[in-house]
Amino acid sequence: MKIDQNAMEAQEELSMDHLSAAEDTPLRSDAFDLSNEDKIEHIKGHVTAILDTLGLDLTDDSLKGTPNRVAKMFVNEIFGGLHPNKRPKASTFSNKYKYGEMLVEKNITLYSTCEHHLLPIVGKAHVAYISKGTVVGLSKMNRIVDYFAKRPQVQERLTIQIVRELQKVLGTEDVACVIDAKHLCVNSRGIRDIDSSTVTAEYGGAFKEAATRKEFINFLNLPVNF
Repeated sequence: MKIDQNAMEAQEELSMDHLSAAEDTPLRSDAFDLSNEDKIEHIKGHVTAILDTLGLDLTDDSLKGTPNRVAKMFVNEIFGGLHPNKRPKASTFSNKYKYGEMLVEKNITLYSTCEHHLLPIVGKAHVAYISKGTVVGLSKMNRIVDYFAKRPQVQERLTIQIVRELQKVLGTEDVACVIDAKHLCVNSRGIRDIDSSTVTAEYGGAFKEAATRKEFINFLNLPVNF
């Protein structure tokens, strides 16, 4: 069968447009019918088939454990954020200090996976909120970023998910997130541009106002143009 290379390239471009409006990760209704152990077994078989198709000798000492390692990594680590049981329990506390200014947690290390090529996304997330009476432990902000990052992602959706989760936890719309990250699907394949990074932002409530947004970005020492 003759393959239409132009059609294939056009389809890839369409998939990379990042136009999906869904804020939720696209999961099937039966996503958690299998146990983690069963998922590992299934994935191990598929990884074995991929490596075998590529012509690798899976009896080699270096490769024979790879299918199991990859399967466990997918389920327990880099895609562990798919399971709702892993959602951080973000307890809130009364803002007894009456701190009414912006709180910023910057330079949160972020590791995620691009859902288009299953290659790493590596960068920093910067999160801010203005209390409406409650505050959240600082480490919980890092955990929320990590939870939503540990799934196949597009950076736009990840940014929105972090903001929506903190808005729900804190009971306020006044939450913002900026992510600056490198995508290895850009850096290591295709155009192979090792210097570029992608910046996304989501602003809620007071952060939609130019002055508040500018104050937040100034905290990050990022260039800003209004």
